[in-house]
Amino acid sequence: MPNCTHQAEVNVPIGSIWNFVSDIGNWAPLVPGYIAHEVLNDKESTWSFKSDMGILKKKIELKVDITSWQEPTKVTFNLTGLNEKFTGHGYFLAGKGKNNRNLMTGALDIKAEGMMAKVANSLLNTTLPEITAELTEAVAAKLEQEYKEHAGV
Repeated sequence: MPNCTHQAEVNVPIGSIWNFVSDIGNWAPLVPGYIAHEVLNDKESTWSFKSDMGILKKKIELKVDITSWQEPTKVTFNLTGLNEKFTGHGYFLAGKGKNNRNLMTGALDIKAEGMMAKVANSLLNTTLPEITAELTEAVAAKLEQEYKEHAGV
C-alpha cells in the first residue's frame, strides 16, 4: 500500500496547530488540485480535487472520516473514494521540535483497488510523496500565516 509521511517545522505553538487542524474546513482547501469540499458534520466531509498522476488526470471525489481527535497533538482520518476504487488513511501530528519551533507531520496511506489497481498503485508510489509533502507544507505555511495575523506578529 503506497504510504508517505512528511515533516515541516512551524513557528507556532502546539495549541495553535491543534486549533487549525481540528477544523477540517481549514485544511481541505490546501489539498493539491483542490476543487471543493463539503463538511457533513464535525467528523465527515466530502472533497473534490483534480488528480494529476502522470497518465491519470481526473476529478477525484472522496469521503474523509475523522477517526480520532487526540487533543492537542493528533488528528487521524480515513479516506474512501466515491468515484474511484481506493481506500486509505492519514493523520496530522504536532510535536516538539528544536529551537522553540514545533514539528507538524502529515501522513497519507492510500491503496487503489479494482481492475486498474496495479497501475494506479504504481503511480501512487511515485506521486504520493510529493502530494504528502505539498499538503503538509501548505498546512504549515497557512498555520504560520494565520498565527501571525491573529497574534499581530
